[in-house]
Amino acid sequence: MNEQRFRWRNRQLREHTAVVDGKLAPTKLIKNTTYLNVYLKQWLKGHIWIYEDRIIYTGKELPAMTEGTEVIEAEGSFVVPGYVEPHAHPFQLYNPRSLADYAVQTGTTTLINDNLMWLFLIDQKQAFSLLEEFMNLSASVFWWARFDSQSALQEDEQLEFDEQILPWIQHDAVIQGGELTAWPHVLYGGDDQTLHRMQETKRSRKPLEGHLPGASWKTLVKMRLLGIDSEHESMTADEVIARVTYGYQTGLRYSSIRPDLPEILEGLMEKNIKNFDHMMFTTDGSTPNFYREGIINPCIQIAIEKGIDPIDAYMMGSYQPARHFGIEDRVGSLAPGRVAHLNFLDNPNNPHPHSVLAKGEWVKKDNQLVKDQSEINWKKNGVGPLDLSWELTEDDLQFSMPVGMEMVNDVIMKPYPVDIEASVERLSHDHNEAFLTLIDRDGKWKVNTILKGFTNSLGGLISSYSNTGDIIILGKSRKDMKMAFDRMKEIGGGLVLVDEGKVIFELPLSLSGMMADLPMTDLMKEEVKLRNCLKTYGYKFGDPVYTLLFLSSVHLPFVRITPQGLMDVKKNEVLYPAIMR
Repeated sequence: MNEQRFRWRNRQLREHTAVVDGKLAPTKLIKNTTYLNVYLKQWLKGHIWIYEDRIIYTGKELPAMTEGTEVIEAEGSFVVPGYVEPHAHPFQLYNPRSLADYAVQTGTTTLINDNLMWLFLIDQKQAFSLLEEFMNLSASVFWWARFDSQSALQEDEQLEFDEQILPWIQHDAVIQGGELTAWPHVLYGGDDQTLHRMQETKRSRKPLEGHLPGASWKTLVKMRLLGIDSEHESMTADEVIARVTYGYQTGLRYSSIRPDLPEILEGLMEKNIKNFDHMMFTTDGSTPNFYREGIINPCIQIAIEKGIDPIDAYMMGSYQPARHFGIEDRVGSLAPGRVAHLNFLDNPNNPHPHSVLAKGEWVKKDNQLVKDQSEINWKKNGVGPLDLSWELTEDDLQFSMPVGMEMVNDVIMKPYPVDIEASVERLSHDHNEAFLTLIDRDGKWKVNTILKGFTNSLGGLISSYSNTGDIIILGKSRKDMKMAFDRMKEIGGGLVLVDEGKVIFELPLSLSGMMADLPMTDLMKEEVKLRNCLKTYGYKFGDPVYTLLFLSSVHLPFVRITPQGLMDVKKNEVLYPAIMR
């Protein structure tokens, strides 16, 4: 059944009304509880009837028939709608299934996901087949349609990417266009092709999301005129207020590289902001360990602690994003007809649920997890271990480029003149410069440079996890880099660290070399090990996973290593082109 288009067949709809008439018993009855009505913005006392995966009724009435009904005495509990993550990147070492499984356990029962990696990793038919399978998860899973790759692709790769955009926009599971990171090309570069795709998205009555960090008032206004409806890059309360003033649905971000939410909320309270109807929370694709307390529930907790009325806080985490995306008839509230996503709380000031119903089934009950039986057939849909048919050679690891990349922070890189002797077998530990190679997943091309600031001593690191799905190789030692590559091939993709001929860390990413097939709690531990290991070799920043991901991302300044070559982002110029192998 296509969840996004219909969800319930005619026969089921007749059964739902039969429950109201007392001809059929609800499958679950939550009695004597206090629940949040988002339409009145009030806590109400009463009962909630559920039939299979749908809320049938909320109010004072009890059903006439309860034979076979699971009755939950919920006096003392406060029930709120399942939380909504409006901006998920479900490929940050985890995968869409493991993220969704973990999210529902902590109360986030709806995810709106980035589709970027599906555009690189598998063909469109396989991707759309996977979208159907994700409908069987406990979470409600929706998607966005990207317009741009976030990098600078080679011509044939760009053509393949472009051919997929319109079919994604038209897919029922896709409820948003964006996020538009290449907005300068649209606004200043005359990119009418992307503007046409934006208009096609609006014609499909789907909102558009921008990516406008530090944008001026003119840019914000002009992008609204071009159709952008929402934006999540605010770093201050003033930036939030500007976006809301111009009519943007505005994401308040609490992520592993931009944990701005506490300061933003403090600023909003200081400025006496009272209306939060056009604000919503997002964690913006944080790395695994950042989620140790959950997804949206920590955001709601921070809001309550900063003085936001709990009702507003819960609505920012549920109803407001659902309303924005046009799915409020399905999720985001406790009302007749909605999918039965319910969070049971000890009190209104504690958004961490002790029990969770997702699609009418328990995923957590009395703080005990209930196993989800749904499975994803990855292999059938073209997602499996990475199988590279080529070898890394000595010629691939030749470094003579005069310009390198220097880390300003986790994700910002600036160009710098390389003055070290790069023909040696192993670079000195007296500086923090290392060899860096980006090499095509299919072995067609390579880009070599020097990366300054990542490590002062690590021999070799290989990552099949990257923004474009291509292979990152870096380190001080050519020999260790080659050994790391060979080990990565052997385990079917992943992250491998080697020093002085020994593997010191490895994380298999058995799903296309990009995603681990691990529960989130296990992956969190592995990420901590990776971070701690890199720190011992001189990594001084906070998020190495994002460093690796964004090495080739041209939506960030100032210089990037991309499939086209080493690129000056601001000038949109290739400084040194990729070399065919």
